[in-house]
Amino acid sequence: MRWIRLRALLTANLVLFVLFLVGLLLTGHAHENAELADHGQPPQSLGQYVVSSSFGEAVFENWESEFLQMGMYVLLTAYLVQKGSAESRPLEEAAPQDEDPRNHRTDREAPWPVRHGSAALLKLYENSLAIAFGLVFLLSFWLHAVTGAAAYSEEQGLHGAEAVSTWGYVQTSQFWYESFQNWQSEFLAVAAIVGGSIYLRQRRSAQSKPVHAPHSDTGA
Repeated sequence: MRWIRLRALLTANLVLFVLFLVGLLLTGHAHENAELADHGQPPQSLGQYVVSSSFGEAVFENWESEFLQMGMYVLLTAYLVQKGSAESRPLEEAAPQDEDPRNHRTDREAPWPVRHGSAALLKLYENSLAIAFGLVFLLSFWLHAVTGAAAYSEEQGLHGAEAVSTWGYVQTSQFWYESFQNWQSEFLAVAAIVGGSIYLRQRRSAQSKPVHAPHSDTGA
């Protein structure tokens, strides 16, 4: 139980992810079969739907926006400040994250790249969080384009129109409509937590300032 308690935040989010992904699968399958029935097509099995372009597009267009948001937020919080926000780095003084990791090469519990890595490897590790989010965003963006092109072509086929390539689909307004409708909501949510944490509180949350903290205090 202690092992789970010490990893409860990650575990809870992974469980919620799986639950909502299953919900997306089941409801998407029902919606897809309703669409097929409207066009006089036979229904898909759940197994067919889970590997279909329609399901892939629904998943990856959302992953794309989430990892864009998180990657951008990591970078923005590294360089920008917001007075009074629990999400901001300090306004004037240096943050703990600014400390030169080379001063900790002898720390026994420091990560391996800090203790033994070359200058290039350490530089890469210093930016590894943003890089990881950026790479997953690019992968999700590409998978959104691939699965979206296939789904778009299937829809075109039902109406007697021509299929499109992945590059052709990226040039359509539908592709960017799908992306922008997610991107705008992601950054609205980020702005809400940055601005909301100035004046609102949540006791015990790491995303909030202490309940008694003045509105002008910056950082959690």
